[in-house]
Amino acid sequence: MSYFEGFVLPIPAENKERYRKHAQQMAPLLQDVGVGRVVETWDNDVHEGKVTDFRMAVNAAPEEKVGFAWFEYPDRAARDAANARMMQSEAMTSSDIDIPFDGKRMILGGFEAIVEEGTPGGNYIDGFVVPVPEHNREAYRQLAAKMAGVFRQHGANRVVEAISDDVSHGEVTDFYRAVKAEKGEAIVFSFIEWPDRATRDTAWGAIMNDESMKPDGEMPFVGQRMFWGGFEPLSDTLSNGASNA
Repeated sequence: MSYFEGFVLPIPAENKERYRKHAQQMAPLLQDVGVGRVVETWDNDVHEGKVTDFRMAVNAAPEEKVGFAWFEYPDRAARDAANARMMQSEAMTSSDIDIPFDGKRMILGGFEAIVEEGTPGGNYIDGFVVPVPEHNREAYRQLAAKMAGVFRQHGANRVVEAISDDVSHGEVTDFYRAVKAEKGEAIVFSFIEWPDRATRDTAWGAIMNDESMKPDGEMPFVGQRMFWGGFEPLSDTLSNGASNA
């Protein structure tokens, strides 16, 4: 299965177009060093949580939005090779590159897919970050695979669930702090690609009202500390540029 570099980052709301241009500027440079698909999205339906949420994850200020992004690779070896080339690329470190966000509060890490169903591409994204006890990995994978089928039946283009493989602890923010991870917990970086928001909203309404989808017994993840939200694509190398969002 694929390997993903996942990102969550704080961006001033007024910098939306700067961020779009930054993403479009960086995409070909990233592909030149070996990154596969590059997707950058923008906070569209992200709510505040009581325990965790996307905004808390990056210590977002009131005037900031949240970006949810990922790079795709065939495997970790390809990711590691691309990262090594990035470090040596003059183009990637040029002072001409406009950075419209606070990189010190960005969180990132490498994740290995455990569920990957459907065809890449879409005009709306649901993003999730989930704490999963290590001993529940297989139980979580089975549940995630079942739910992927449900989302696909309700119109999702693609469902990806990827578990932490190379996620470091940061000085300011990181994925572990984002979910208040406890000892022995892994992090899942997950997303659903939808044709559009209307399909996504209709699907979630049907799923939430389906009695057969109600939990039966203890869940293999810590629901109180997971968080999720809806995002609009700003740039996607699969479609050779930005969306019309």
